[in-house]
Amino acid sequence: MDPKEVKSDLVLILDFGSQYTHLITRRIRSLSVFSLCISGTSPLKAITDLNPQVVILSGGPHSVHASDSPSFAAGFVEWAEANGIFVLGICYGLQLIVQRLGGVVKVGEKQEYGRMEIVVEKSKGLFGTKKVGDRQAVWMSHGDEVAKLPEGFEVVARSQQGAVAAVENHSKKFYGLQYHPEVTHSPEGMETLRYFLFDVCGITASWKMENILDEEIKVIKETVGPDAHVICALSGGVDSTVAATLVHKAIGERLHCVFVDNGLLRYKERERVMETFENDLHLPVTCVDAVDHFLSKLKGVVDPEEKRKIIGKEFISIFDSFGHDLELKIGKKPSYLVQGTLYPDVIESCPPPGSGRNHSHTIKSHHNVGGLPKDMKLKLIEPLKLLFKDEVRQLGRILNVPDAFLKRHPFPGPGLAVRVLGDVTEGNALEVLRQVDEIFIQSIKDAGLYDSIWQAFAVFLPIKSVGVQGDQRTHSHVVALRAVTSQDGMTADWFNFEHQFLDNVARKICNSVRAVNRVVQDITSKPPSTIEWE
Repeated sequence: MDPKEVKSDLVLILDFGSQYTHLITRRIRSLSVFSLCISGTSPLKAITDLNPQVVILSGGPHSVHASDSPSFAAGFVEWAEANGIFVLGICYGLQLIVQRLGGVVKVGEKQEYGRMEIVVEKSKGLFGTKKVGDRQAVWMSHGDEVAKLPEGFEVVARSQQGAVAAVENHSKKFYGLQYHPEVTHSPEGMETLRYFLFDVCGITASWKMENILDEEIKVIKETVGPDAHVICALSGGVDSTVAATLVHKAIGERLHCVFVDNGLLRYKERERVMETFENDLHLPVTCVDAVDHFLSKLKGVVDPEEKRKIIGKEFISIFDSFGHDLELKIGKKPSYLVQGTLYPDVIESCPPPGSGRNHSHTIKSHHNVGGLPKDMKLKLIEPLKLLFKDEVRQLGRILNVPDAFLKRHPFPGPGLAVRVLGDVTEGNALEVLRQVDEIFIQSIKDAGLYDSIWQAFAVFLPIKSVGVQGDQRTHSHVVALRAVTSQDGMTADWFNFEHQFLDNVARKICNSVRAVNRVVQDITSKPPSTIEWE
């Protein structure tokens, strides 16, 4: 999907490093408005080429006083004014506007973190529907504060401590909020964003998944052309399946899907997934047994980053080999590889503003972003790379992918390699993990909780503990259970199971899997942790 071709008003977010930046993107899309996120330090041409109607400057961990603090490109203000672009600064973004336009930002006498009340001082702009004196709870996170406004700006709201909470310059179309309207801790935040976009900026709500489907099919046809053949890497997950179904709709039998059994799949995953592909989706799929190949390459490897990169490289090797065999069969060399890369994959692989790097400060190398070799022969097609998981599911429903399949929990590309902490080939770690994971997931389904959870899985820990089983001392493995709720995978909260459920699952695991004598639960949110353990 080419963002320049999307027939919708674009709200562009310039990311200055806030942990909430992706939430701004999601919140705006939930209003049926197309939004994208790029680095806050992007060149001006990168911004102007996207032709946004609104630009939002995100928050960030920096202080505008620091010599290396990130800023928007030279000429940004002049371009925005000349073209009538609406600009909204949030937190650090507000302070950046104030400082760059001639105002003063100082270290706050009273720093504001967490829930705080603000008071409306003027019924206009961002608060056009509010009355003077109205109060609302918001989420603050700042140490610096605005001391003097640039010429033409006015305060429209203050915090209960008297700090500037909202500003605007109506003639310049520049606005600012010191708090975070995108988080749920600001209960009226979505109302403020909605009013700003539709009433202040005049944006049209025209971002619809049906339009994305038509646009994607057009782009795929133009990219591939009338004769080229395409390979699709099917993992058995929602993303690659929707991507494959989409490409199949665009080019038909010139799509050749391959499902690789790398020895890192869940319990009976190969049989279950191949049955769905053949009976429900009617996709042309070849299953490649590469268990020994992958596990031999992973023997002795414990670093999760190295695992991911080895797996990414070996996948491409398999696809190249599959492509060669396909060429002998059809007399034509495949030119493209389809992958189900999503927008969170891209965001998590972007360089953080102000880091001084031209590459990502790696949270994790995604198998489809950071783990691919530079000399890969096949050209990539990533039709979902600007979509979030819930949007992919919407697209899948339009494509008639079975709902039960779309509701499957996400499964990482590197598979169980990132759920076995340590060497995946050591002992019977993979088999133990498969059994434990199957018991956990089936128990969740039996309890009617599966659709309430974003992702659930078991983790094999590289430790043993002393236990007592059958009146005998044991020294066996420890496994962890992880279940989270989320909207898009970018942030997550741990799922609060009832104690009786956990008790039943732990007993069932220890009674059924003889190699395990201790079960623990992960109750960490994202952030600070990631969803996967690794």
